[in-house]
Amino acid sequence: MGAMTSMLLLLALSAVIAHPIVRRFGRRTFVALAILVTGVFAVLLWISQPVFSGEALVETVQWVPQLDLSITLRLDSVSALFALLVTGAGALVLLYCASYFEDGEQGLARFAGVFMGFATSMLGLVLADDIYLLFIFWEGTTVFSFLLIGHATRLRTANAASLQALMVTTLGGLAMLVGFVLLAQQAGTPLLSEIVADPPQGAVATTAVYLLLVGALSKSAIFPFHFWLPGAMAAPTPVSAYLHAAAMVKAGIYLIARIGPGFSDVPGYRETLVILGAVTMINGGIRALKQFDIKLIVAHGTVSQLGLLVMVFGVGDPRASYAGFALLFAHAVAKAPLFLAVGIIDHSTGTRDLRKLCGLSRRMPVLAVLTIAAAASMAGAPPFIGFVAKESAFTELLRIGESEPLAYFAFFVALVGSVLTVAYMGRFLWGAFADKPGTSECSIVHRPAPVLFVAPAAFALLALAGGLLASPIDPLLQATVPHATEHPEHLALWHGFTLPLAASAAVLLLGSVLAMLLSRMRAVIPALPERFSASHAYWVITHWLDTAAVRITAITQRGSLPFYLAVILIVMVGALGGTLLVTGEWPAEIELMSSPVQVPIAIIMIVAAIFSLRARTRFQSVVLVGVTGYGMAAIFAMHGAPDLALTQALVETVTLIAFVLVIRRLPQRMGSASSRRVRWIRVTIGVAVGLVIGAFAVVALGSRIAEPISLQIPGLAAAGGHGYNAVNVMLVDIRGWDTMGELSVILAAATGVASLVFLRTRADLRPKLTRRAARSEARAHLMHVADPDHPARRVAWLLAGRHLDPAHRSILLEVVVRLVFHGLIILSIYLLLTGHNTPGGGFAGGLVAGLALVARYLAGGRYELGATVPLDAGRILGTGLALAVSMALLPMFFGQSALASAWVDVDLGPFGVVSLVTSTLFDVGVYLVVFGLILDVLRSLGAEIDEHEEAETASFEEEEVQSR
Repeated sequence: MGAMTSMLLLLALSAVIAHPIVRRFGRRTFVALAILVTGVFAVLLWISQPVFSGEALVETVQWVPQLDLSITLRLDSVSALFALLVTGAGALVLLYCASYFEDGEQGLARFAGVFMGFATSMLGLVLADDIYLLFIFWEGTTVFSFLLIGHATRLRTANAASLQALMVTTLGGLAMLVGFVLLAQQAGTPLLSEIVADPPQGAVATTAVYLLLVGALSKSAIFPFHFWLPGAMAAPTPVSAYLHAAAMVKAGIYLIARIGPGFSDVPGYRETLVILGAVTMINGGIRALKQFDIKLIVAHGTVSQLGLLVMVFGVGDPRASYAGFALLFAHAVAKAPLFLAVGIIDHSTGTRDLRKLCGLSRRMPVLAVLTIAAAASMAGAPPFIGFVAKESAFTELLRIGESEPLAYFAFFVALVGSVLTVAYMGRFLWGAFADKPGTSECSIVHRPAPVLFVAPAAFALLALAGGLLASPIDPLLQATVPHATEHPEHLALWHGFTLPLAASAAVLLLGSVLAMLLSRMRAVIPALPERFSASHAYWVITHWLDTAAVRITAITQRGSLPFYLAVILIVMVGALGGTLLVTGEWPAEIELMSSPVQVPIAIIMIVAAIFSLRARTRFQSVVLVGVTGYGMAAIFAMHGAPDLALTQALVETVTLIAFVLVIRRLPQRMGSASSRRVRWIRVTIGVAVGLVIGAFAVVALGSRIAEPISLQIPGLAAAGGHGYNAVNVMLVDIRGWDTMGELSVILAAATGVASLVFLRTRADLRPKLTRRAARSEARAHLMHVADPDHPARRVAWLLAGRHLDPAHRSILLEVVVRLVFHGLIILSIYLLLTGHNTPGGGFAGGLVAGLALVARYLAGGRYELGATVPLDAGRILGTGLALAVSMALLPMFFGQSALASAWVDVDLGPFGVVSLVTSTLFDVGVYLVVFGLILDVLRSLGAEIDEHEEAETASFEEEEVQSR
């Protein structure tokens, strides 16, 4: 396992264990997590040394070889830059969290786990070379950011903002996935590096590129998707500093930077990115000037700077991309400390409103110095990295503009946007730290801990060092875009008196003047009405969707089961019948029957079905429908399928009992007869369904031209599963994954049934009659049974027999159940253990055990049920599923594929040879799930309803007594 894979697994493990550790040790755990991420940063820095010399490290782990899917990670200069940014910023923000949060804060443990999960996804995103793996990590960042933004679950604003971010970025991610699939098909490879190196051409490739841009632009909050990021400021400050300054929003920039070298010549590619980036930069800058919340000033400023990055990368020239990487690094190290400073101000004063803040520069001088340094770098003032990067962008845009006019447009937009950047940064500093006439000094509620200043100070020092050491950094950035510059030291703090320097000076001068004017203005800067904003358009669209959903639901979800069934059957008739009419292929010969015995069975089934339509009571209808099921079991038995016949008969019996338990709470007789028109419609639908299904079965069976694979299953069962019952081996071995899915569905169904019946909790909290108490009563009964006058003479054949109402007892039924119960349990275990080679198995065995339980319940009621199985049904279901899953995954620890079987033949001498197969343990899980399901149904539809009836009867009798 390579270093990159190991780092991802380590971070993923930390995300899993962070929750319990934080719950145990509190916020101090964030320091340990920061050290862990710092270690990952150090390892990345170490292994990246050859990468910045032009090499690339690739790690590949086979995932699904049959589908040509692999986990391919690639570390080159671009991914190394982003990976170092993700881990370095993550470590500093985690250290900040250790003092920002309080012990015992609600959701803190969840926050830690989700934060580490996001860091893992973000690192995997920038390292992934396989586009499908990249998409998985991409959507991972979406889900984790949704959870982080909505950290304060009690706040409606946080919930709305997190949902908005989720919907917008998920929509873009799905579009991106379609683009990835198209590109992989066109290029013949899923590796992004190979796709970019040899980009496919044509209309399909062009469409795919624009779909990728939809995903990238939505992720990086570019117009028209820009509105979600300011709303996401409802998240805690560390989330804003990490996700929205250094990590998540950079994912879209990363993707654009990746595909640009291969697809920048796609028609409209450059124009789209430059125009959308320009609109985003100007719009974000203007909106930042309007805000009074200092966090929203920084947030809209982030949107503006993301627009600048997209615009610079969108020019599609290697020289502009080089400047873009410098801007990206400068933005991250400047914007993150601004968010952290906002968090300290909010944490200390309890407000972020610049109209209420005053005098903090004197009272918090260290914070003021750090924030001014970060803001100066953001504004592009020397000697910070922001100045060096922005001058680099101006220089390259002017050079590219000589041959590409679009670059001149980007330069002038960047010039205007940079003026706005200086203005809103100046307004931010004035609002946060200045002494304002007429405004009283805000009180400091909580004095910030010194550790809180470590992360902002580190970022500010990086911004300063990046400017002072621009020349040594220059070769590292040159590795991201080889041969991008015309001279070896493009990044430098001083190039002499040049036009870009004059542009930078003009930006600082005009921006400072604008900031001073705005700081003296009391009125709000006029802007377009909110109804013309993208955010309003989003809410209008979602409102339309909600309205349409409600109306469609009102039309289709009428609460009428016959209506639902009619719609389903009509659609089925149309789909299958239309297919039959279009194909028109009918078999040359049709065999009506394979045995004369089928005729009477079919007649009985048809007659039962017809009479079920004429039944007047619900019980008659249920029994007649059950006759058709038993008829199918007889047909299975005649055709050499004893397993299917046994299972069908058992399932039909259990279903019949479940129906009986349900209909006892319903009126005995059917409802009022339907009108003639409704009856004819139902007859028409029924006849159509019968004819279409029959015709489809005939055509399907007659269309087979190849040898069926079922002929090979007995051999596969014996060789691979060491069993001669092909049906059982198929269920627990050959197609064990299907069985695991079905077990999950059974568990979900049992949970659904229980949730419809139980009022408070699914757990059986009623006082139970224990087996010990029942046996003690039985012994006491035997001592008095000889006394004809003693009240204990009443015979009790069951554990709860003495608790039954004499009016509801059946001694004959109790005797029969007492005699057959243990035999049924033994039979169920026999079917379980021998099912691998003879008819039976875990499913049939569980049904037989469940029927034994049904018999105990029918004879003794809910007290007998509780005494027979005192365990909770949910625990039995969970244990069964866990056992099945464990047996499926256990072979993987021994180098085998999942669900691989192993066996040992034990020679017992005269008693024969016993085969112990691991799949039998899987079958035990099936047995427990089926048994638990029947127990749950009995508790839900039986015992719980019995208790409701008893409570209703007692209440009714009490009301009668009171009325007398």
